[in-house]
Amino acid sequence: MAEDIKKAVSVNITELRIKKGYTQLKLAEYLNYSDKAVSKWERGESLPDVTVLLKLAEIFGVSLDYLVHTHKKDEIPEPCENIFESKNQKVKVRGSVTGMSVLSVWLLATLYFVAAVMLTGLNCHWLAFVYAIPVSMIVWLVFNSVWFNVKRNFLIISLLVWALLGSVYITGLTLGMNLWLIFFIGIPAQIIILLWSNITRSKHE
Repeated sequence: MAEDIKKAVSVNITELRIKKGYTQLKLAEYLNYSDKAVSKWERGESLPDVTVLLKLAEIFGVSLDYLVHTHKKDEIPEPCENIFESKNQKVKVRGSVTGMSVLSVWLLATLYFVAAVMLTGLNCHWLAFVYAIPVSMIVWLVFNSVWFNVKRNFLIISLLVWALLGSVYITGLTLGMNLWLIFFIGIPAQIIILLWSNITRSKHE
């Protein structure tokens, strides 16, 4: 029974993908999987989990039941609305929202700097711009986790770690302290991030 379902799914994915004119790579990008995974599904070497099957049903405009059963050639449905085009439009909107949110961090840092200098007459408040960098990384990380490719989170987290360490180091210099040893913390942190990235990537292949 399981082999019958696996065979049916492999045939249906292949035929529906070709019918819509999608490459394995294009389909894989939408699913946040590798094209190797899609190739394995189409060869019947592995079976997508339920969440992936539901996404595939949405992409192809068919039911989950259709994906897991065999059909005759003339039973393949006609392509529905191109979900990739609507997705690209949605990505543009989300990208604009993310960009505005990140810029808002810098706007707040600028407002703080201007107000603080005017009220105190001191120029040390420029550190607000230094800490705006890691805060921007955090905002970017949140939006990327919700709306975009979570694989990019590893890059963002790496940037966040080094930005935080750099901010502390610069703060130390303004106080007359050379905290260069703090960068050693980033080495094991970066190794952990890379290992975590490899583990997550292997799950999607």
